[in-house]
Amino acid sequence: MKIPRDLSGSELIKLLRSYGYEPTRQSGSHIRLTTQHLGEHHITIPNHSPLKVGTLSAIIADIAAHINKSKDELMQELFS
Repeated sequence: MKIPRDLSGSELIKLLRSYGYEPTRQSGSHIRLTTQHLGEHHITIPNHSPLKVGTLSAIIADIAAHINKSKDELMQELFS
């Protein structure tokens, strides 16, 4: 599956709520999300529109590693 090219930071934050990620703080346009699901994990999302493909790819890879899924599995769940 291809990475979406038109996804904004705020849209990604909404999608990640299903994995238990909640905003914990903000510094400028960067929002830090934290989850307690499968242990504590933090991820920083730039609130830009659209997110750069490399940035989105790195975020997805980091979350996939935390929840023990492949990057493709996570993308199918998030964007289908």
